[in-house]
Amino acid sequence: GLYRTEISFLLHHRFPSEEEQVLQYKSVLSTYPDKRVVMRTLDIGGDKALPYLPIEEDNPFLGWRGIRFTLDHPDIFLMQIRAMMKSSVDHQNLSILLPMVSGTQELDSALELIDRAHQELVKQDSRIAMPAIGVMIEVPSMIYLLPLIAEKVDFVSIGTNDLTQYLLAVDRNNARVADVYESMHPSVVMALEHIHQTCEQLKLPVCICGELAGDPIGALLMVGLGYRSLSMNTSNVAKVKYLLRHTDSHELRELATQALMKPYGNDNYSIMTSFFADKGFSCFIRAGK
Repeated sequence: GLYRTEISFLLHHRFPSEEEQVLQYKSVLSTYPDKRVVMRTLDIGGDKALPYLPIEEDNPFLGWRGIRFTLDHPDIFLMQIRAMMKSSVDHQNLSILLPMVSGTQELDSALELIDRAHQELVKQDSRIAMPAIGVMIEVPSMIYLLPLIAEKVDFVSIGTNDLTQYLLAVDRNNARVADVYESMHPSVVMALEHIHQTCEQLKLPVCICGELAGDPIGALLMVGLGYRSLSMNTSNVAKVKYLLRHTDSHELRELATQALMKPYGNDNYSIMTSFFADKGFSCFIRAGK
């Protein structure tokens, strides 16, 4: 799973203080003392605007969001990183994920700030550990930079919602072009196959995030492509577990191989729905999908 730190920012009427953030993050980390907890740094902008920091842009999804915002406000970024590291002292189960990274310079700048925060905190408390650092793959440019950043990060997480949006140049929240947004689009499936193969070659842990990972059809297709780590809402966990326990990975790989050869997203959807029907899984497919 993934903890979206912007939620607590959205619930405030101002930027939460460092100590307020420490209390919030500690409550999450202590709930799962024996589990790795992935916390994504502040990811605002696009469709997630802070009420006390309105951002007016003609094209917000291509604008001042994610890591771009926090690098322009290093004080906010450093405060959040310090709070995360402090909150993990007792259980050492924190991993930090950086959103909306589009280039190596952004990643390097963020890593420098994280290292700076760690050095400052270690002087105060030697128990403060450097957490695992990951990067979101949601901007298409990062697909091709994976070999160049592999040694800089500990893991990657694919944001399928934004990756699909940017690959297809379609605003997923715009009803006028809703039919153009296809999570099963051939280019999306091919990109996900490429990312998995690259990460496997680089021995870089990779996780699938976004709605695709929690959708029964999407989850099985992702496992067919080779993914073994899926991040989803808790409401989807039980049904995805059930489906995975009642399917064979070799079958799913054959389906994924077929999907990689199809020119239309509807073809890929048909392949998966036929498989669900044959297995008696049709009740897991949402009405209208």
